[in-house]
Amino acid sequence: MPQPLLQVKDLVKNFGLKGGILGRTVSEVHAVDEVSFYLNVGETLGLVGESGSGKSTTGRCVLRLIEPTAGEIWFEGKNVTELSGKELAALRRDMQIIFQDPYASLNPRMTVGAIIGEALVIHNLAKNRRELHDRVVELLETVGLGADHMRRYPHEFSGGQRQRIGIARALAVSPKLIVCDEPVSALDVSIQAQVINLLEDLQEQFDLTYLFIAHDLSVVEHISTRVAVMYLGRIVEIASARDLYARPLHPYTEALLSAVPIPAPRAKRERIRLQGEVPNPIHPPTGCHFHTRCPIRQLPLCSTEKPELRKTAEGHSVACHLRG
Repeated sequence: MPQPLLQVKDLVKNFGLKGGILGRTVSEVHAVDEVSFYLNVGETLGLVGESGSGKSTTGRCVLRLIEPTAGEIWFEGKNVTELSGKELAALRRDMQIIFQDPYASLNPRMTVGAIIGEALVIHNLAKNRRELHDRVVELLETVGLGADHMRRYPHEFSGGQRQRIGIARALAVSPKLIVCDEPVSALDVSIQAQVINLLEDLQEQFDLTYLFIAHDLSVVEHISTRVAVMYLGRIVEIASARDLYARPLHPYTEALLSAVPIPAPRAKRERIRLQGEVPNPIHPPTGCHFHTRCPIRQLPLCSTEKPELRKTAEGHSVACHLRG
């Protein structure tokens, strides 16, 4: 098999909580707990789960926007966690991000042309002003906007248009990997479909690889090659999109899928209602993190032993003592 474009091994990220008069670290939030996955060139890995499951933190660790506590991140055979200075700056050309909130991620004091062209200037990708102008126009037209939008400011655009500007900014440096951090969750449903279709077209056109983060399984169903489900900092199931939606194995995945609306008006799907709330990540449950809400748990096995993510079929892995 060819070497993966991105490989994450046992990634851990803890956030210290300070307290007391001296401001010492008194406890830690366990945001990401030994997460491992890979991404091949040209594919999309959907990373899904409830709010607080560690999805966005994982994506930002991959880009080194926040520093991992432990683990390794390999990109094109290089250990990203060991890079610094010029090597890390060069990596920014190959790895970009599309942020969740199109209203907060664009500088309101900069014109659209300056926002998109900023990365071109930083990485010296334009020889002169004419070349910079032409490249920005090309990027705007690629995402469905026009040259007349260059001199406008973000507040003059709708949410969907702003997200297109964010996509153009990410494309400016011709990256190989784009982390899509819930890029449609702040948009209307009708606009969501347009943005997802645009991302699919751009992936085919530029041979892009996506890490697509979302909390809604219905959003990632069509764009993803494979889907990884996260719960409280851990990946509980990974499979191809087709297998996951047709044959979910983990009880948490089943519960998430049961909440996805079915297009057919008369079709019925039994809704699985999980009991209780997501546990506090400062003090996560022992054993399987999901056992406090799991409808099929067996004690004391599920409360004492951590289930390993093991392969049950070709390309389908699950972290559950009772399934697989």
